[in-house]
Amino acid sequence: MDGGAQQSSLREPPGPGSAEQEERDGGEGPPELKRSQPLFIHGSSRQPLEEEPRASSLPSIPNPFPELCSPSNSPILSSPALGQGPPREGALHVVKVFGEDGACRSLEAAAGTTARQLCETLVRRTRALQDHSWALVELHQHLGLERCLEDHELVLEVQSSWPPGADARFVFRKNFAKYELFKSPAQSLFPEVMVSSCLEANKSMAHSELIQPSSPPQNFLNSGSCPEVQGFLQLREPGRKVWKRFYFSLRRSGLYYSTKGTSKDPRHLQYFADLSESNIYYVTQGKKHYGTPTEFGFCIKPYKVRSGVKGLKLLCSEDEQSRSCWMAAFRLFKYGMQLYRNYQQAQARLSQPHWIGPTPLRSVSDNALVAMDFSGCTGRVIENPSEVLSVALEEAQAWRKKTTHRYSLPAACHSSPLSAAIHRTQPWFHGRISREDTQQLIGRQGLVDGVFLVRESQRNPKGFVLSLCHLQRVKHYLILPSEEEGRLYFTMDDGQTRFADLIQLVEFHQINRGILPCKLRHYCTCVAL
Repeated sequence: MDGGAQQSSLREPPGPGSAEQEERDGGEGPPELKRSQPLFIHGSSRQPLEEEPRASSLPSIPNPFPELCSPSNSPILSSPALGQGPPREGALHVVKVFGEDGACRSLEAAAGTTARQLCETLVRRTRALQDHSWALVELHQHLGLERCLEDHELVLEVQSSWPPGADARFVFRKNFAKYELFKSPAQSLFPEVMVSSCLEANKSMAHSELIQPSSPPQNFLNSGSCPEVQGFLQLREPGRKVWKRFYFSLRRSGLYYSTKGTSKDPRHLQYFADLSESNIYYVTQGKKHYGTPTEFGFCIKPYKVRSGVKGLKLLCSEDEQSRSCWMAAFRLFKYGMQLYRNYQQAQARLSQPHWIGPTPLRSVSDNALVAMDFSGCTGRVIENPSEVLSVALEEAQAWRKKTTHRYSLPAACHSSPLSAAIHRTQPWFHGRISREDTQQLIGRQGLVDGVFLVRESQRNPKGFVLSLCHLQRVKHYLILPSEEEGRLYFTMDDGQTRFADLIQLVEFHQINRGILPCKLRHYCTCVAL
């Protein structure tokens, strides 16, 4: 026993029912295990450890990899990336996150790391502007599917659901549409024709009261007065490339379709999908992958479907507004009040000061703008709406008459490289990007009113294009340079409103709508990981 006591530092830590504990109690236990000896993994039909006498005769050679001797501590056997089960508590696992440019960054995450926490880490490391529009996107490239993870979802649980060798990844990018359902008017997201009540008592409720009261959207989140979303969708038949049109109804209990026109009779309703056991994905390049009738496809993927097309429930809507309505209702029905709590927590984080790290630049799209009057000794906030309108008109007229450079450059420097290229330092400028790539980029970052970017024109070598999203459609406005009295200006309305540079043009339309259908609210940006 003395020799055993001297070598106690090489043993595995004793636990309940261990050999050392049995010897102390006077019982006969198995031979002592040295740390230098590999732990033998017994099967159900193997003999017990007491009948393995060879282990005690091995020399005491230090084991350089003791953590590989126990399968419970082995990162190879328990890695969630291999799809072998849920991640272990307390252990750190590697998560690879890709940027929109294809660059990858590896991060260590614990089992309880949420998507919001991972996004905040990436925001700090990339020194990006902190706001709640950053998102972690689950992308299945070979299937053409993607979805935005909710802030409360556990990253490692999602990663562990991928099969070994799956062509799936996380992408870090903006998603301005993530919480738009709590900020935009109800009628813009949930058309009246697509929303009805499940209860007879609620049939007399107005449409605005039914889907969005003054408090959070509690009618969608309250099981007692939950409305339903209804409308026609194209459905792809399982195992075939044929699409058929059915009338669908989305309720808290699940998604149904009618086998007889628009009838909601229980005899004609066919159960289609369970909300609690599925995730909903956008379908990208649907015509190429699945032969969708339109480009507005989406997919319901049950948890049990790990890989392949088999088991996917493919649907297609007539337009983007219809698809957005179905997607938003699916999220509300599945996550309930948790979704609104995520939004409240995101808003609360924005109001807290960031004491650590560099102070981010102020962004017009992230701060409330008010009309100010600086004609006196001190500035004052203009609260009268008519006075605000009058000041806006006067300011617009002043911009038209302005003929000096923003930075007071001398006349001899009117063509200096600084004035001509200063916009290239701005995050909203994307250089020589094509029209098709622009529409895809804005679509990925959210078809929300006011999302924009500025790019070089492909047709006019000296011009630029302002691409703006309005009513879920991307519109393009040509910006042309003009010269007057030896000075260079930029205009979008044939010289009626002129700007010294593109920065001046963008800042003006962030405050004033001008000739645009809406103000510039959010700029598309891509960060390098």
